[in-house]
Amino acid sequence: MEKDRIIIANKKVLRNFEIIDKIEAGIALKGYEVKSIRNGRVSLDGSFIKEQNGEFFVSKMFIAQNPSTHGADSEKKKRKLLMHKIEIIRFSTKVKEKGLTILPLDVHTSNNKIKITIVLARHKRLYGNKRKIEEKRLKEETKNIRRK
Repeated sequence: MEKDRIIIANKKVLRNFEIIDKIEAGIALKGYEVKSIRNGRVSLDGSFIKEQNGEFFVSKMFIAQNPSTHGADSEKKKRKLLMHKIEIIRFSTKVKEKGLTILPLDVHTSNNKIKITIVLARHKRLYGNKRKIEEKRLKEETKNIRRK
């Protein structure tokens, strides 16, 4: 049995968004897609999650096609997320009420199954990022002064 491990993480989400809520969901995949993901041939850059007819779909998630498959599937097609109805309702109401965004955070294995962690997030304001950078710079300066 394979250990639980993170296959790919979307670090831009952590940097540019404030995370409000997290949830783990399954993904409906084909066999060659599972093989590609396990080999690390997947990317979350620019991917997002959209609701359609009471279901969530992840769009623009790149999964490399296996050379042995002869299908004409797109590598960035929409893939259905497997979630409980109550979770879908909870996330979709928060998105409609507060204007938040649903984004994929990482793809990982759990009990030998491919899972995706999705987050409810709010875009950080520019001044929030500047303040964080300034605090980090001040912290470094105080460390350097204490050493001298």
